[in-house]
Amino acid sequence: MNAYPLLTVIRDSFYFNNMLNASMQGFAGLQNYASVLQNENFQAALRNTVVWTLLSVAGEYVLGLISALALNQNIRFRAVFRGIVIIPWVVPIVVAGMTWSWMLDPDFGIINYLLVKVGLLEQSYYWLGEMDTALLTVIFVNIWRSFPFFTISLLAGLQSVSRDTLEAAAIDGAGVRRRFFSIVLPQLKTVSVTIVFVHLIWTAINFDFIWVMTEGGPLYATETLPIQIYRYAMQDYNFGQASALASMMLGFMMIVFLINFMNTSRKTKR
Repeated sequence: MNAYPLLTVIRDSFYFNNMLNASMQGFAGLQNYASVLQNENFQAALRNTVVWTLLSVAGEYVLGLISALALNQNIRFRAVFRGIVIIPWVVPIVVAGMTWSWMLDPDFGIINYLLVKVGLLEQSYYWLGEMDTALLTVIFVNIWRSFPFFTISLLAGLQSVSRDTLEAAAIDGAGVRRRFFSIVLPQLKTVSVTIVFVHLIWTAINFDFIWVMTEGGPLYATETLPIQIYRYAMQDYNFGQASALASMMLGFMMIVFLINFMNTSRKTKR
């Protein structure tokens, strides 16, 4: 029963199904796939998807690791700081996206006001309206919202690192950097690989965050493959091509999953 929608999407990808053109019905073979690949915006959307996914996950991991290391220290009000850092993650995506859109507005946004006030900008800048900065701006906001997930996961991993081992290494003359790269980071490998792999998939198929902030604009500068699927289905009403692109993404995700699974299984056997 749970597989029915998935099988329906795969089936529809091989049939003409355009609600605006009832005359185009029947078996399409690979025509829907060919039309998707020949779309003038496909390569740009694919490139945006790769950039959006890799930069987001890399930023989330680095910021999450830094904050986890900081929160793992024996400092005052540590519990308070641990509670504060989770706030971006619990904020609904729609609320976070709309709030940042208002904050980045060139006319009344607080971000532009502060940057102009301190002299970093001469005048307000439309961060979400310029093709050169729109995607990077959305990536920045996505990192802000998602890094707490990495913080919590890595902080849990840091709790398992033996303090006796770290103290022994320090006594033997190992510096902070040496202890981090030789002891701490290797023990975080399992949790790191898991959360990075999961978030690569989550980010690649993310639709709502970009849609709330830019709707794929300006001029398709932030359009990713999930947004392109939405345009096919909900704007062009071409469910055949929407299903074809969705099936292509599903196939790619399955290949990545199988590669990771086989690699993990091989290491476990060793």
